[in-house]
Amino acid sequence: MSRPCGEIDDKVKAFLNRPIEGDWPYLWIDATYVKVRQNGRIVSVAVIIAVGVNGDGRREVLGMDIGPSEAETFWTAFLRKLARRGLRGVKLVVSDAHEGIKATVGKVLNTSCSVAAWGG
Repeated sequence: MSRPCGEIDDKVKAFLNRPIEGDWPYLWIDATYVKVRQNGRIVSVAVIIAVGVNGDGRREVLGMDIGPSEAETFWTAFLRKLARRGLRGVKLVVSDAHEGIKATVGKVLNTSCSVAAWGG
């Protein structure tokens, strides 16, 4: 069973590290928490995802990552990785009002990007 799982892992890594080509004017970013087993314990981890829409209206998952929380440092590293892979042309980011996201979007996506209004 480990060989098929290894092949799947390789395909997932390739997908999550592929170049991002073209402009992606619309970006949705969010997180959810799931329970995982780590070192014999069940812990809650953050799963963050970025979905973009390009100029032709095509929607695509651009990235996903798993970390201990939605801390600003985690969001910053995630968005910087997307930028290194080629994310560009973002004009609107849609997200919830999480403080980590709010602090990161302006720093990392420092283009003429707008953010949908954050409610309380």
